[in-house]
Amino acid sequence: MESTVAVPVYRRNEVALTDCLTRFATTRGNATAITFVDYATSPDGITRSLTYSELHDRVCAVAARLRRDFRRGQRAAVMAPQGVEYVVGFLGAIHAGLIAVPLFPPGPEGGPGRIASVLADCEPSCVLTVEEEDERLARTLRECGFPDLERVAVDVLAERAGDQYRRPETDPGEVAYLQYTSGSTRTPTGVEITHANVLSNAAQALEAYVGEDPDASTVSWLPLYHDMGLVLSVAAPLVGGIHTVLMDPAAFLRRPVRWLWHLSVNSPSVTAAPNFAFDYCAAKVSEKDRAWLSLDGVRSVINGSEPVRPATMERFNRVFAPCGLPPESHRCSFGLAEATVFVSASRAHRQPRTVRFDRVALGEGLARVAETGAEYSELVSCGGPIGQRVAVVDPDTHRPLPEGTVGEIWVNGPNTGRGYWKHDPAESASVFDAHLVEPGELPGDGWLRTGDLGVLHEGELYVTGRIKDLIVLDGRNHYPQDVEETVERHEQLRKHHTAAFPVTVDGTERLVVAAEYARSTPPHLRNPEETAAAVRKEVAAEHGISVHELLLLEPDTVPRTSSGKVARQLCKRRYLDDELGSEDLHG
Repeated sequence: MESTVAVPVYRRNEVALTDCLTRFATTRGNATAITFVDYATSPDGITRSLTYSELHDRVCAVAARLRRDFRRGQRAAVMAPQGVEYVVGFLGAIHAGLIAVPLFPPGPEGGPGRIASVLADCEPSCVLTVEEEDERLARTLRECGFPDLERVAVDVLAERAGDQYRRPETDPGEVAYLQYTSGSTRTPTGVEITHANVLSNAAQALEAYVGEDPDASTVSWLPLYHDMGLVLSVAAPLVGGIHTVLMDPAAFLRRPVRWLWHLSVNSPSVTAAPNFAFDYCAAKVSEKDRAWLSLDGVRSVINGSEPVRPATMERFNRVFAPCGLPPESHRCSFGLAEATVFVSASRAHRQPRTVRFDRVALGEGLARVAETGAEYSELVSCGGPIGQRVAVVDPDTHRPLPEGTVGEIWVNGPNTGRGYWKHDPAESASVFDAHLVEPGELPGDGWLRTGDLGVLHEGELYVTGRIKDLIVLDGRNHYPQDVEETVERHEQLRKHHTAAFPVTVDGTERLVVAAEYARSTPPHLRNPEETAAAVRKEVAAEHGISVHELLLLEPDTVPRTSSGKVARQLCKRRYLDDELGSEDLHG
């Protein structure tokens, strides 16, 4: 499966993101490059913007400071709050020839344990922050065992400090930054993203989602330490010379209409979010708030990062259709940190295709459209690749599989990362430089093994799940998201907060489900026995399997990754270690 898109939008002599910034600072210096809307200071939002010239001056000041005290190739961890300073620090590290490490600031996502683990892995020489957060960060670093790690407040460096600064010569194959994986199926690991990787993926994303409209804006509340947030809000806008508008994730969660409002006023607009955000908006944005929205200028709404649920997409489109939202703007996508981020997307100017596949056949590795009355799994197409190749491969034999057969998704393109940081080269090569057996017309080498399962159907890619999450019971394959969706239909249980996983009991694989109560279900209204009986009955009827143990949990108990996905493997480990407090209901 090969894309016909392969035209870079950056110039051949530009080998780093900051080369694009330098060009736009020269040719369009007074145009607005970046805007951050601060809702923490005011509920109405305080806007702060930088032009290309101002952003370039700030980035050069940071780069000059870093070049003075640190060596090329050393790591600079970015731990500033979401906003303009985060972007300045990230780009300043790259401009100085250091390896940027976009991380989370101290807080809910950045607890001492996770921060200590990542810092020990990347071994930074400094941490980039802001003056207001310096004391708090110093305290966190002491708790993590890094009391002497130098902190650089990027917001107090004089803008003119970098007037004479020039970026050192850079090879496109050098590492620009380390993108730490979200940890949905493994310990968070740093992916080496080269300058060529990020420029290529930014160009691919622009071609797929933006087109050639210089007046387009990207709008995002996604964390900048997350791969999708970083490429959508920093890399792609810089390469394409388009305006980027940022919010804090907390601002979205408190009032999701803010996200949609900025899509309205920054038309034509492009944005991205995980599946849960669309359900959240449909449920939380009032009719009164919807009356103020004008979404007819939304060009692409990228739905990625977690499995796309057709019902969610339909609900979001239906609720916001009166606001002018074009249904074809919804772009279901597949990507991963190891490929910088974006891999494939549903086709432009057309609503994403949904197909009801026979659930039993799908469990046997075959994609067959379900007949009327048959049990089915409804999947949304992720379309085709963006300036790269995709193959569905037998994970054991490494042979490409024919259309209609489920296998591992492999990716080949200029955007696939160089390897895992500090990993054995052979281990990295097994993931980032896999070899196809009998490749036919496809390249034989240079394939990225994604660890995701998928199938090609009528020329489009459908993602079915993660290899490590697959539930195998009595010789049949079951996808956890199918079981979780069935469980979450119960009115007392919370949507998008369920984990289904297999455990071995007396030598036999059994199914365990951990599900959170909905926030709207207070303890005195809970009926665990009735809920468990209803859930078991529904799972048995729809999937032909029995639930060995159902754990009914308090809200925010099921562990999630830094990008918001359910961490099934971590949930399983906590279950086995008896660390999930719950009402245990055995079958």
